[in-house]
Amino acid sequence: MTFRARREALRAILAGDRCIHPGSVYDAISIRIAEDLGFELGMFGGSAASLAVLGDPDIALITLTELAEQMRRMSRAAALPVLVDADHGYGNAMNVRRTVQELEAAGAAGLTIEDTLLPQAFGEAKPQLISLAEGVGKVRAALDGRGDPALVILGRTGAVSIASLDDAIARAKAYEACGVDGLFFTGITSRHQLDAIAAVTTLPIVLGGAPEEMSDLGYLASRRVRVALQGHAPIAAATQAVYETLKALREGASPKQLKGLPSAELTARVMRDGDVKKRLREFLGLGS
Repeated sequence: MTFRARREALRAILAGDRCIHPGSVYDAISIRIAEDLGFELGMFGGSAASLAVLGDPDIALITLTELAEQMRRMSRAAALPVLVDADHGYGNAMNVRRTVQELEAAGAAGLTIEDTLLPQAFGEAKPQLISLAEGVGKVRAALDGRGDPALVILGRTGAVSIASLDDAIARAKAYEACGVDGLFFTGITSRHQLDAIAAVTTLPIVLGGAPEEMSDLGYLASRRVRVALQGHAPIAAATQAVYETLKALREGASPKQLKGLPSAELTARVMRDGDVKKRLREFLGLGS
């Protein structure tokens, strides 16, 4: 699937009438597994990227180069469309423009640009927002940096939990007026909040997490939510599995005693072993 086809697939999701859960992906293995399981979309979150690439928490330490390179690796490994959390765009509006160019070249189907003040300000323990004017400037720069018109760009705000619902609505309406393809919200905790946002905006909505009482996909779809994130459990599970395996080996277990290892069939499928062997026969004359 070409990069354009992946972007058009994401656009079709946003233009549809359903709400889906994306698969949280962070490397070549996870994106292939998500694709094989039938996920329609992958979500490459900032926290997953930071952990996978740096082993660090999500405090804006990862660089644009590192993020784009990881996205490039996933694009090569699988054709699953991926929505990338591009954080604050790694600087001011000019940096945002370059962020869009780099992620587009790396094969992202879409990306989000948020209005959180990042990195964390000196002496400020709580999250802060940039001004609405600066947020609008970043969104406009993102749209200007887009070379492929099919690339999806979402305006993202966490203003509901950082400032107020009214502030979140004002920002969403401003980003919508700029021409973004959708709106991404974090910090929504009630149906009242989502209802209020859906009533005064018109674009597709992506939710970055919500409480259990808002997990009904039918309700979410009725409020134009087209993608609802479920956190990043896969990388958390992988971390636990690696820990348990290394711990067992360190404590003297033999490889044959280890539990939870993938079958040979699963490993071969993830590695695309059949395709590789076919090419070895075709190009190197190896095998039968």
